[in-house]
Amino acid sequence: MEMIQIFWESILGTLNWTLNLILFQLPWYKNYFWGIILISILAWCLEIAFPWRKKQGLFRKDFWMDSFYMFFNFFIFSIVISGFYEVLQFMFSEMGITSKSLVLFDLYTLSETIQLIVFFIILDFVQWITHILLHKIPILWQFHKIHHSVKEMGFAAHLRYHWMENILYKPLKTFGVMILGGFEPNQAYIIHFIAITIGHLNHSNIKLSWGPLKYLLNNPIMHLHHHAFEIPKGKIGVNFGISLSVWDYLFKTNYIPNTDGNIKLGFPGDEKVPINFFKQLHYGFKKAKQ
Repeated sequence: MEMIQIFWESILGTLNWTLNLILFQLPWYKNYFWGIILISILAWCLEIAFPWRKKQGLFRKDFWMDSFYMFFNFFIFSIVISGFYEVLQFMFSEMGITSKSLVLFDLYTLSETIQLIVFFIILDFVQWITHILLHKIPILWQFHKIHHSVKEMGFAAHLRYHWMENILYKPLKTFGVMILGGFEPNQAYIIHFIAITIGHLNHSNIKLSWGPLKYLLNNPIMHLHHHAFEIPKGKIGVNFGISLSVWDYLFKTNYIPNTDGNIKLGFPGDEKVPINFFKQLHYGFKKAKQ
């Protein structure tokens, strides 16, 4: 009964939090709902003003479905799944499993700026590893195919991914926080918006390399080749960086053969991925079961 109560309280709490975002009842700088809309509009304006692929339409293929994916993955699904995460956390605490044994860094004694930087770097590295697993493990790749079925790149493709990826990313992100002793800075919303902005730009139809900073920050040119139909022989993928490109350069998974944006996107067999959103929700389970 206690777990049932935790489950419903978490769902209702997340629902109330989302409604408060929509109704501007939370501080504007922590408003993820309207923040993602603002970032999306800005990224779209850049695509309109400085299009890399000139022949790509203003409303590219799957524009509206990908836009809906942003709100589905970030808010609708978060409401549904929040109860399960709270119950899982409760079960671990009941078994005496705490974050203390996993602590590698004690950030409380550092300045707020250093806290944010370390927080950002560690979480991005965890996501980089997770991204590789999505490509390397066949069962996970079946779900990640939804993201790679994009045939025309645009900002909204950033958050077009199967809901099963939420199941994997959230626990590993939590693991990253546990490494920091359960620490999450009060200014974590800054990191959130930086990551969303970089992710949107990486998928946008703009030619941006960041100059010398390309060895540190991920960029649209690098990430376009991550989505390329043709990848180097013997590779499971390239350019796995989320916000930072430095991991790809350090571990030799970087690959930019050219800066021509007119390359074929997708993967062999991507024509089998349904184009309907609701059919995509259960895509991957049949193949994974086999």
